[in-house]
Amino acid sequence: MSVGGVELARLCRESSAEKKAKDPVILDLRKVGGPADFFLVVSGDNEPHLKAIAGEIDRGVEEAGGRKPYRISGNSASQWIILDYGDVLVHVMHSARRNFYRLENLWGDADRIDK
Repeated sequence: MSVGGVELARLCRESSAEKKAKDPVILDLRKVGGPADFFLVVSGDNEPHLKAIAGEIDRGVEEAGGRKPYRISGNSASQWIILDYGDVLVHVMHSARRNFYRLENLWGDADRIDK
């Protein structure tokens, strides 16, 4: 059974936790408009960590949610990997890059989903 929307965003967050992703934040963009309904933003400490987080999300979502990303952009060397599920965009970012771009502030009008 394929999942979508907030359930998919939560599944991505749970999968990222398997590889100890830091500071997960789900943003609900439906009221503010955006390239997707939800963003999940997580951080990692180094290139291998970013690659492991993205790989675990990809694997976990396919196994539990029956979905593969439409595309994966970036790579661990760029310190920013985006997994595009259409309705959910997952941003796996190096902590320094995340602090620089501050996606949560850029989309500050979006509601945060904690549970």
